[in-house]
Amino acid sequence: MEAEPKPETLLKNKAQTSYPVYTRQEVAKHKTVESGIWVTYKSDVYDITNFVELHPGGDKILLAAGGALEPFWSMYAVHKQKHVFEILEEYKIGELRPEDVQETCDVTDPYRKEPLRHPALKVNSLKPFNAEPPVQILSENYLTPNEIFFIRNHLPVPEVDPKQFRLNIEGEGLKSVQLTLRDIQTKFPKHTITATLQCAGNRRSEMNGVRQVKGLNWGLAAIGNAKWAGAKLSDVLKYAGLPEDIDAKHVQFEGLDKDITGSPYGASIPIRKALAKDGDVLLAYEMNNEPLPRDHGFPLRVIVPGVVGARNVKWLNKIVVSKEESKSHWQVNDYKGFSPSVDWDNVDFNSAPAIQELPIQSVITAPSNDEHLNSDMNEITVKGYAWSGGGREVIRVDVSLDGGQTWRVADLSEVKPNEGQAWAWKLWQLTVPLPKDQKNMEIICKAVDNQYNVQPDTVAPIWNLRGVLNNSWSRVKVTIKSK
Repeated sequence: MEAEPKPETLLKNKAQTSYPVYTRQEVAKHKTVESGIWVTYKSDVYDITNFVELHPGGDKILLAAGGALEPFWSMYAVHKQKHVFEILEEYKIGELRPEDVQETCDVTDPYRKEPLRHPALKVNSLKPFNAEPPVQILSENYLTPNEIFFIRNHLPVPEVDPKQFRLNIEGEGLKSVQLTLRDIQTKFPKHTITATLQCAGNRRSEMNGVRQVKGLNWGLAAIGNAKWAGAKLSDVLKYAGLPEDIDAKHVQFEGLDKDITGSPYGASIPIRKALAKDGDVLLAYEMNNEPLPRDHGFPLRVIVPGVVGARNVKWLNKIVVSKEESKSHWQVNDYKGFSPSVDWDNVDFNSAPAIQELPIQSVITAPSNDEHLNSDMNEITVKGYAWSGGGREVIRVDVSLDGGQTWRVADLSEVKPNEGQAWAWKLWQLTVPLPKDQKNMEIICKAVDNQYNVQPDTVAPIWNLRGVLNNSWSRVKVTIKSK
C-alpha cells in the first residue's frame, strides 16, 4: 500500500496562498447546506458543500460535517490516496489555529486490535482489512483453509467475549428472544453444509481494465469454499415464535462491527430463502471443523448459501423479521448492478434490486497469466474453479487453448449435490498435449450450470460503475519458449 501523501506537498507547484485562521468552534457551526458544510483534515479547513452530491460514498460524508475527517478516514483508509487529497485541496478555505490542530490529530486507531493474518494473503486494503489468497493455490484444496480464505471486512473487526455474547431476535409476529452462544449450540440441531462464498467484486480488476470503477481491486480469488456448521435459521425463528402465516418479506441481520457513529454493518435476505426447507441458511459457529476465526465472524455469522457474500453477515448480533429489507447502506446503496451506460452522475440505487444469488462463474487458476512454458513439456494441465449461485449445479466447464476457436471439456471434481442445493464450487482440470507449433497461447474457460446459464465472453458489455458481477470468460495468456 502506497504511503499516505501529505496534502501540503500537493500544493508545492501552486502559488502560495494566505488563508484565514479558524477555531474548531467556528468550524463546528458549519454542518448544513444552509450554513455551508465544513470539515477539517490535519491543520486545514475545507468547505465541501458543493462536493456532497459528488461523494461516491453518498451522504455518509455528512457524518463529518463541522468536524474532523480523521476518525472517518481511519475507518476507510481507501481515502488516503493522492487523487483524493487533490480533490480535497480544491475545497480548502482556511487553516485551524495551532492549538486546535492537536485535537484533530490525536485519534485512537479503531484497527489497533485486528487479528493476525497469513502472510500469503494479497492485501487490497488494510483499514478495513481486505485480502485474497494467491490464485495459484486457490484450487489446491476443495475446502479452502481458514488461514487463506479471502477476507472481506467493511469495518474494524470487533472483539467479542463468547461468554457475554447475545443474539437478539425480534420482528413481525415474533416474541423478542435473546440467545447465548451456548443456547444456539445446544438448543438446536447442528447442521453442516459445504458452501462457497464469493464477493460481488470478485474479478473487479478486469473491469478496471475496461474502465475505472469504484471499489477494491479484487483479482480472481475473492472466493472460497468451506464446511460450515451451526443451527438452521429456520429452527431459530420457529423457536422465537414465527407464525406459519407470516406476511413479512425479509429477514434483516446486523453485525457487531460498527462505524465511528455506532451504526452496524447490516444486510437482509428474502424470507422465502430463510425459511425454505432446502435453503440451508445457517447461524454458523464453525468453519472447517473449527470455531469461526475472528476475521470470519467469531463467534457467530449467517451463512446464506448460493447468495452473494455481502449478505452473509459476520459477528451476528441481531435478527429482525420485517416487511422491509434492511436500510443499511450496504443493502440500499451498494452491491447492486447497473447498465454500462450508468455513471455516478445518473446512478439511481433505488432503481436496482439488491444482489442476492450470483451468476455462473469459472476461473483459470493455473497456469498463471503471462507464464512461460518450456517447449519440451509433453503436456499442459489447466486448472480452475467453477460455481453458480442459487444452488444451481455446474455441469460442464469448456476449455480452449486457441483463443476460443476450438473447445475441450474439462474433468470436474466428483461432488454430486442434491437438486437445488449445489452450494459448493467444483474444481476442474484438463490435461492435454502441449501444442508444438505455437509460441503464444490464449487459454479460456467458461462454465455451464444445470439451468444452462453460461458466461458472457467479454467484460465490456457487463461493465458497471461498482465493478460487481464480473463473470466473463476467464482468459490466460502463456508463452511457449524453446530451451
